[in-house]
Amino acid sequence: MVRGKTQMRRIENATSRQVTFSKRRNGLLKKAFELSVLCDAEVGLVIFSPRGKLYEFASSSMQEIIERYKRHSKDKFLPENQAVGYNMQHLKHETASLMKKIELLETSKRKLLGEGLGSCTLEELQQIEKQLERSVSAIRARKMKVFREQMERLKAKGKDLAVENAMLREKFGGLQQRQTSSGEKEGEVICIEGGSDKSDVETELFIGPPDECRIRRPLQN
Repeated sequence: MVRGKTQMRRIENATSRQVTFSKRRNGLLKKAFELSVLCDAEVGLVIFSPRGKLYEFASSSMQEIIERYKRHSKDKFLPENQAVGYNMQHLKHETASLMKKIELLETSKRKLLGEGLGSCTLEELQQIEKQLERSVSAIRARKMKVFREQMERLKAKGKDLAVENAMLREKFGGLQQRQTSSGEKEGEVICIEGGSDKSDVETELFIGPPDECRIRRPLQN
């Protein structure tokens, strides 16, 4: 069934008018919320019911949105020359405020560095001392944290090196054992080939003149 178009005119029936207001109001608030989230827009919505009841929605702060609207409306309705003058005055005021803040920060920095303390009162000196003590405490806490992190890393590295050392010792022990076993086998072979301690070996060595009687003697080891 196709829904017919609603005529844009006041609903005469009070009950129907109230029901339509409630439905359309909720839909409008929902659309405003979706617009602020999806498009990152700053949305402010104000609704007064026929009985004067207020319904509102603001993506941030309703007061800030209203103030921003007033500033834009003021610039919009002011003549061009007056709007430019107002903007220049506003920028000058902000610049002066920022320059004053920078000057205060520089003065505070010099005092923290120990410069320009001659004009400071006892209360100011006590405040500077407390601020320095807090800064030193924060630095020491950060220093101890860095030390602990380094110690943890060194401990972990030491554990890794101990495991690696144990593996190398085990590997070296197995290699030494294999070398010892090989040496024992070679020693047994040498003993077998050596035979008895004494053996007679016949040689062709003769003592005496070649033409006379030759004596053949055994050579003892």
